[in-house]
Amino acid sequence: MNALRTAMNLRDLLADAALPAALGDIVVRGLQLDSRLVMPGDAFVALRGAHQHGITFAPTALARGAQVILAEAPAPVAFAPVASSENQPVLWIEQLRDQLGGIASRFYGAPSATMQVIGVTGTNGKTSTVQLLAQALSSVGLTTASIGTLGAGLHGALRTGERTTPDVLSVHALFAEFRDEGASHVAMEVSSHALDQGRVDAIAFDIAVFTNLTRDHLDYHGDMQSYAAAKARLFAWPGLSCAVINADDAFGRALLQQLPASVSALSYGIDAANADIRASGIETSAHGLRFHLHTPWGDGAVGSSLLGRFNIANLLAVIGCLGALDFSFAQIQNAIAQLQPVAGRMNRLGGENAAPLIVVDYAHTPDALEQTLSNLRAHSAGRLICVFGCGGERDQGKRPQMGAIAERLADVAIVTDDNPRGEDGDVIVAQILAGFSAPNNVTVERRRAAAIALAIKQARRGDVVLIAGKGHEDYQEVGGRKLPFDDLQVARSVMGAHTC
Repeated sequence: MNALRTAMNLRDLLADAALPAALGDIVVRGLQLDSRLVMPGDAFVALRGAHQHGITFAPTALARGAQVILAEAPAPVAFAPVASSENQPVLWIEQLRDQLGGIASRFYGAPSATMQVIGVTGTNGKTSTVQLLAQALSSVGLTTASIGTLGAGLHGALRTGERTTPDVLSVHALFAEFRDEGASHVAMEVSSHALDQGRVDAIAFDIAVFTNLTRDHLDYHGDMQSYAAAKARLFAWPGLSCAVINADDAFGRALLQQLPASVSALSYGIDAANADIRASGIETSAHGLRFHLHTPWGDGAVGSSLLGRFNIANLLAVIGCLGALDFSFAQIQNAIAQLQPVAGRMNRLGGENAAPLIVVDYAHTPDALEQTLSNLRAHSAGRLICVFGCGGERDQGKRPQMGAIAERLADVAIVTDDNPRGEDGDVIVAQILAGFSAPNNVTVERRRAAAIALAIKQARRGDVVLIAGKGHEDYQEVGGRKLPFDDLQVARSVMGAHTC
């Protein structure tokens, strides 16, 4: 990442920093946080980490041709000074992490300020909302890019990445690429980690969207108050013009009361009677959703091929953004009607010619699993069968909660491996089973492919099988390795080999 090359002298790059005159004219041609990716002429940025300081890797960066080292002060206690020369100086900068977004923005020419930027945060629904919004904007001919769980790039040409929100240097480099590719709009997932760690600092957000707040990432944030506070930062962002907020969510309602006077608010909801954007008369079928839409820009019927009542909330968030961007009501209706399911989000197989309906979804939190199972019940004329697990090295407290939800809402529960990572899968399963009142009634099949096959083979006409947790992922992370695995492909293979 950050392969985009430009050039700027240190005086301009560091703006107000007091620099020796001789250093101000040093020209930097790239910014890198990873010493292994440094190219000749780059500035290597060495930040304090949880376990070690980035200055540890300065020798590698210098050997690869770093023009300068920008290091976060103070130096580590047990620090062996890095050889600094007039040609490759090491500059120690106080609070460098907090300045890095501004540095990156200056280096790339403030690219985010040249586009309409929509940031979406919340526990669930970020990916669907971002991708549906990118679809809608592209459908009217706007060159639109997106950043999130499914990757980054212009709509229809996403490049996969490791994080929902990349590091701050990569984010600004991506915006520079989007600018150079002619993008006018960017829809971006903004995770709580990204907000807490400054990964989106100095991005010029125009619209912020809040989807919901439920338990997740407590292994990182510690408690719900800290998690909520991280999310709230986006809605006090400098220069933000509009907030689109889910008024069905308790935290969303509180957020609406806390917005700065300079930010206009659009609320949306299904249950919130006073929301600016509402859905009523909801109808679900095997073919999708229909509802009556009420907005400040007009009222009327809307149809969508998406499954699940909770997708209406995602659609309402998209509608709020389109309205804020001055779409007419007719344009909104037309755009929503054209939207297609997002990869790994309520993707379906079967459901016709006496075959059961198979649904693959990314639901991996208690709230997401509850919402998905509750919504699929409306599409089921028979049993609801759920295949799920929980990721290793993540919040352990949600495991029994998800077990209890599966027991309450599914007719058949099959517990399997998700991404166990470095944890013992048997321990994860035991923690899930602790949430069941009758764990002896639960089928445990840790081999995920076998669990999927078991679920599909017992399903009959009218049944719905939910394969939850991994969605779009094309791997399974086990013992530090990513093994090829795709829920949708496995399900398709089983259905092809089995006559339901």
